[in-house]
Amino acid sequence: MTHRTGRWALAAIACVLIPSHARAQGVNVGAGGDPRTSVAQPEVSGKPSAVATTSIEGSLGAAGDPTGLRRFLASRGVVSSFNAIADILGDTNGGTRRTATVTNRIDMQLDVDLDRFAGWSGAAFRVEAFQINGAGLSRAAVNDLAVVSELEALPSTRLYELWVEQQLFDGKLAIKVGQVAADTEFLVSQTATLFINSTFGWPTIAATNLPSGGPAYPFGSPAVRAKYLPNPNLSFQVGLFDGDPAGPARAWNDPDPQRRDRTGTNFRLSDPPLLIAEAAYAYNFKERDRSGYLLDEPGTVTVGGWHHFGRFDSLRIDGAGHPLADLASSGVARRFRGNDGLYAMIDQTVFREPGKNDEGASVFVRVVGSPGDRNLIDLYLDAGIGYRGLLPTRSNDTVGLGVSYARVSPSARGFDRDTILATGTAMPRRSFEALVEATYQAVIAPGVTVQPNLQYVFHPGGNSADPRDPAGQRIKNATVVGLRATLTY
Repeated sequence: MTHRTGRWALAAIACVLIPSHARAQGVNVGAGGDPRTSVAQPEVSGKPSAVATTSIEGSLGAAGDPTGLRRFLASRGVVSSFNAIADILGDTNGGTRRTATVTNRIDMQLDVDLDRFAGWSGAAFRVEAFQINGAGLSRAAVNDLAVVSELEALPSTRLYELWVEQQLFDGKLAIKVGQVAADTEFLVSQTATLFINSTFGWPTIAATNLPSGGPAYPFGSPAVRAKYLPNPNLSFQVGLFDGDPAGPARAWNDPDPQRRDRTGTNFRLSDPPLLIAEAAYAYNFKERDRSGYLLDEPGTVTVGGWHHFGRFDSLRIDGAGHPLADLASSGVARRFRGNDGLYAMIDQTVFREPGKNDEGASVFVRVVGSPGDRNLIDLYLDAGIGYRGLLPTRSNDTVGLGVSYARVSPSARGFDRDTILATGTAMPRRSFEALVEATYQAVIAPGVTVQPNLQYVFHPGGNSADPRDPAGQRIKNATVVGLRATLTY
């Protein structure tokens, strides 16, 4: 037995000895924990903010809990969940080469209601870990900023989250302390969880501009998060995170943050912090007629922003204001104090099948901006539509079309122009990266889905030079086809 096969076997054995259970979420719980307002929120998703509402447990009969341990633990507030996801993806045209990859991830999560388990009123505990295997297509072939699959990460067994949350004032205030991932609660679109590409979860602008990609998959970070719910429609939340989950790259360590923190257990506390704040308003998700049908189409409007307290390098000029590409430059970039991002988004159900609350179409739009003097990406937009139950005989299936756009900042574009003028060498000038994704999630059985998808990437890397091309031509637009399979138990 190989080491990799052995780890898969150990994970499977653990799921038998400690029976798993899909997260107990009601139909009104949306991705990120807010009220569900997107009728097109998918049944299963690989994005950390999503919720799993079904499991294969019911299909297994007595075999779903052969020892009764599941019921025993659940009665005492201990619930474990198991989610296996596999992607087969191929670059059929463009990118840096034609190839295919297989990536898979096992998500193991343990939730404990500490009130039922230990008499600690209003408290909850969670630990979540990933077993990641396979190769990522973005690293192998596409070289894009918006990573083709949200599963893509270096093979590892990795701790993701480990926290305790305390609710106060009848549940209106919740304080979470521990290792937390920002992408489970901040910047979350419920409709966008349908899509395979990672940018529809933690958007490209945050993953590119923040150190180590920010506290988002595959990283969590030591943090304190407070969430206040003055009423069921309105929420305010703020999180203070260690600002570099993997730690800074040094001359003596690996420049890849996933190699600097291979197990998710660096638990760094000394880096300049990252502050994220967000306000969300959900509407029309409770008003129903006498038959129980929603009276109006529900939606959520969210605004937020972040501030990083660290220092960031200019992408174009040195400390004296000279172009970095100039031979007379010191080569030491100007340093800026802090970095920011502002965002706004809306999730809106636009149509429901007559007489149905859980079938119809929802749309989302997000816009994010950051300073253009210290960031590679200064403007990001994405939007999409999902439709649940489009086919009359497939009421649980969801189909979607999403687009994204990431604009390369003026400082990065200026550096490219300066380099061309200083060296006289022809080279691509970065401008933007854009993406179109079409996907269809088919529910085969409770807790089991398959999901074909098609992606087209414009200007991979923002119109960067192809590292495999001796002439230094830009990376060609890429066509990616794939198939995802998921199992929730």
